[in-house]
Amino acid sequence: MSTTTPVQVEQLTPFIGSVMLGVTYDDLKRDEVWQTLVDIVHQRELVVVRGLRITPEQQVELAGRLGTPKPFLMAKYRHPEFPEIMISSNATRAKKPIGVARVGNFWHQDSTYQQNPAPYTMLHGVQVPSTSGHTLYANACDVYDRLPEEWKQRIADRTALHTVNKRQRIGSEHVGLSIAEFRALVDQEYPKVEHPLVKRDPASGRQYLYGAPEYMDSVVGFDANENAEFFALLDSLIQDPERVYTHRWTTDDLVVWKTETTYHAATAVAPDAVRTVHRVSIDAAEPWEA
Repeated sequence: MSTTTPVQVEQLTPFIGSVMLGVTYDDLKRDEVWQTLVDIVHQRELVVVRGLRITPEQQVELAGRLGTPKPFLMAKYRHPEFPEIMISSNATRAKKPIGVARVGNFWHQDSTYQQNPAPYTMLHGVQVPSTSGHTLYANACDVYDRLPEEWKQRIADRTALHTVNKRQRIGSEHVGLSIAEFRALVDQEYPKVEHPLVKRDPASGRQYLYGAPEYMDSVVGFDANENAEFFALLDSLIQDPERVYTHRWTTDDLVVWKTETTYHAATAVAPDAVRTVHRVSIDAAEPWEA
């Protein structure tokens, strides 16, 4: 693409995401093209750059332009040369997995069970099937907008407790524990954190719901029945097929989103398919304003 060719940008859906077409790594080194990507992320929650051929080193470099790439928590699933990259893959080498095979196969916002989750996530499709292993996305601002007014009033100014214990993986060290003992151990290792249930996005100015049932323990002040009712409503709004963008991966796609305003879930990978995606979590370099 020449320096005078404008970037082609198309909306993916009316409610979330835009795609940049015909963009190369060299193009993204141009300030105006990079700024287009950043603006899309801030205003549309999600950007897709189709067919972006980059190396792992270049992915880390791009992530570093958004903020500070964070090494993945579990060392065994890090890229051997670039610890900032988490390998999500069902492939094996010498009969050993090269990455974590099943990750994010439920609706969530990234790492809400942490006190200060990284504000951006970047995925690069290294080897992706075309018929399975899609990623579903929904806009948390749009979810809030579709809440019945009664519920907006009921959750105003409330907080929610977030936990990883519904989704923590059971390891060999947990053999023999009861479910209650396992959950108590997870709560000890990863204490629940409290976040506002409704927040306002500094870029768009829109309010959004912060939390998904799989990573939430409860809304503070709700009883069990109220929590169950709210979680059921929230699931129905997030998963409404009319408001979900399905990203059907093609090789070398780059997808970047804001973690707080973007719900997402991975779909199953067909048994005979291989899927490898490189993921980077990115801390903000500095607070950004609208």
